[in-house]
Amino acid sequence: MAKNVHFSELGLVNTRELFKKAVDGGYAIPAYNFNNLEQLQAIVTACVESRSPVIIQVSKGARDYANATMLRYMALGAVEMAKELGVNLPICLHLDHGDSFEICKSCIDNGFSSVMIDGSHLPYNENIALTKKVVEYAHQFDVTVEGELGVLAGIEDEVSAEHSTYTQPEEVEDFVKKTGVDSLAISIGTSHGAFKFKLKAGESVPPLRFDILEEIEKRIPGFPIVLHGASSVVQAYVELINQYGGKMEGAVGVPEEQLRRAAKSAVCKINIDSDGRLVVTAKVREYLAKNPGEFDPRKYLGAARKELAALLKHKNETVLGSAGKA
Repeated sequence: MAKNVHFSELGLVNTRELFKKAVDGGYAIPAYNFNNLEQLQAIVTACVESRSPVIIQVSKGARDYANATMLRYMALGAVEMAKELGVNLPICLHLDHGDSFEICKSCIDNGFSSVMIDGSHLPYNENIALTKKVVEYAHQFDVTVEGELGVLAGIEDEVSAEHSTYTQPEEVEDFVKKTGVDSLAISIGTSHGAFKFKLKAGESVPPLRFDILEEIEKRIPGFPIVLHGASSVVQAYVELINQYGGKMEGAVGVPEEQLRRAAKSAVCKINIDSDGRLVVTAKVREYLAKNPGEFDPRKYLGAARKELAALLKHKNETVLGSAGKA
């Protein structure tokens, strides 16, 4: 069994200072999910070039895929790569949708600087009890904790729900006070996956419930709020996937202008996963279709990595407002 490692040994930061600056500055920190080396390189490159602080996050499934020990060294590598590129980038390593005390503890012991405990599927009092247990363990090591109230529809790794349940504003003060969480993920109409909204012909995406967000802000002023399921599902990439043999009809996401508005509020962390997957898949499909004799993974993954870095840089600069804040 490997010895426990504290996140500071890897050069990582927790989210406390990042969120304080983001709430005060009216922008959101990008939280980009990654599963492999190329995605992580693209995230670091984009955030170095746009001088943006970043949360690199993995789901339980991604951690199984990458191997927990390998992942720790990848995070260390991300910190060192940013320094080598000339920027001392604040990087946080975060567990996305931890579903048990055990997985959160394992991540904390393995050098994560932030964890999410998602008890949103449990009855309210059980969610409080589980979240509080994780907070008490995490805070001993200065690791920050994200909780969740309300349920997002859609599917992402092991997390799936048929219907969303909006966060009840009247519960947030009680939940935050009883659990001691550092940030709160809420449900205001975003959803997981690439098919966020089932639209009929001519229908546009329903707007996010900013009324719920405003009511939550009134009840817990200045408290860091997190938006999950906030990929925009860029149509150019969906079209590219479909053009080169994919089947992704009807994939839609959250419009960028709605995320811009959210980022200017108390929302100080915006999670983006599906967009990264779409870009990589689109560019790999395109590259292999155009170069059928190519079998060097560096070629097609290199094309995907370059395009992903460009998209993430765009998000930092024009959607989240985090560029120049590192």
